[in-house]
Amino acid sequence: MDIKRNGTQPSGKGPSDWFTGTVRIDPVFAANEARRAAAGSVTFEPGARTAWHTHPRGQTLIVTAGFGLVQREGGPIEEIRPGDVVWFEPGEKHWHGASPTTAMTHIAIQEHLDGKVVDWMEHVTDAQYQGK
Repeated sequence: MDIKRNGTQPSGKGPSDWFTGTVRIDPVFAANEARRAAAGSVTFEPGARTAWHTHPRGQTLIVTAGFGLVQREGGPIEEIRPGDVVWFEPGEKHWHGASPTTAMTHIAIQEHLDGKVVDWMEHVTDAQYQGK
């Protein structure tokens, strides 16, 4: 058994290579030899979002606070709220983040494949974020 006590894992700033706007990442749990999954609690300030990306084994988002947006390539922008659970298929190109006026927090869970959990791509443009 391993207990990670609240407040013992430092928060981190979302890197500008992966995010637009102000994003905070709080670790929840890491992958290890016995567990392929890793999770983080990610808080997006209004207007903040990920870059386009994929996950080799897919990704689950559990929205815990606020109001956000998600989009898979070729699909419409969808609204997400607390209690919503979003699943992205392995290799599905997508982005997610806060609405333009409201912050959003979700827990992101993904499994690694050969040590990799994500492939980052280009930033979501303002026009894409606005659905134009």
